[in-house]
Amino acid sequence: MAELIGFDDIDFSVYERETDASQKVKPASIWVKELIERIKCPIKQIRSVMPWRKTHLQIQFRPGEVTVWGGANGQGKSLVTGQVSLSLCAQGEKVCVASFEMKPMKTLERMARQWSAYNVNDPAFIGNDEAIRQFLDLYGQFSDWTDGKLWLYDQQGTVTAKQVCAVARFCAKEKGITHFVIDSLMKCVTGEDDYNGQKQFVDELCAIARDHNIHIHLVHHVKKPTDEAHKPGKYDFKGTGAITDQVDNVIAVWRNKAKEKKREAGVAVADGEPDALLICDKQRNGEWEGQIGLWFDRVSMQYVGNHGDKPLSLYNHPEHG
Repeated sequence: MAELIGFDDIDFSVYERETDASQKVKPASIWVKELIERIKCPIKQIRSVMPWRKTHLQIQFRPGEVTVWGGANGQGKSLVTGQVSLSLCAQGEKVCVASFEMKPMKTLERMARQWSAYNVNDPAFIGNDEAIRQFLDLYGQFSDWTDGKLWLYDQQGTVTAKQVCAVARFCAKEKGITHFVIDSLMKCVTGEDDYNGQKQFVDELCAIARDHNIHIHLVHHVKKPTDEAHKPGKYDFKGTGAITDQVDNVIAVWRNKAKEKKREAGVAVADGEPDALLICDKQRNGEWEGQIGLWFDRVSMQYVGNHGDKPLSLYNHPEHG
């Protein structure tokens, strides 16, 4: 099953600082030789994608980069990054989720629901022994599937930026983690006005991603919008502007609450109007920026790529959506 990484179990002090400068000072000829070999034998750049097929050409997650995910409270940031994490696992990546917003059990409960596409707490299944048996079998499969793919960092509440950086280095060096998810920045740097602390933390994350050739996903909050129709961009993120300046990719999550209110009031809504948007406002090493519409499937807690699509099979590399 998904492995827990706890601060009480491991001495992370040795990972709090990179001290061996000699490993980083290298003759230029090393890179010249690599350039020559690359010309002789071109190697396709390693890239990971999001679970929706229509996004694959627009957005990729490259080793050595940092992506900041933003959105207001209740906009679905954690749901989206959880679904993306499962998709990354299905692509052969090793993912560690360090959530300081939810306990590991809650995080894994939501991810299991997204993976299985079933709601184990649906009242329709209460007292149905056969359904319970099938759920237990399915969740057993999920436990086996996560082995060697998914890790969770076991600590909630506020932590120090130094601790989080140490965990990221440990995961990269000792576990071979390729994608490290931090939820969220404000739990790692105390004080929304600690701009220097935020800048230093993000700068360190960028260095870790680059030095260990991993991709770091950082969840952050945006400022309270003037109204629910406002779609956030990189200038709406809380704190210092250095956060979005330093990272490689900026993606905001926007939830269509106006559509939800219409539906709840019994007012007809357009099927073509998305339930949420992913807004890519920066992609340093990519060519595309723009908005991607998603539709929410309540049973699976998944977002799908088009209205009426079935939940994605996250235990396989997605070929639709």
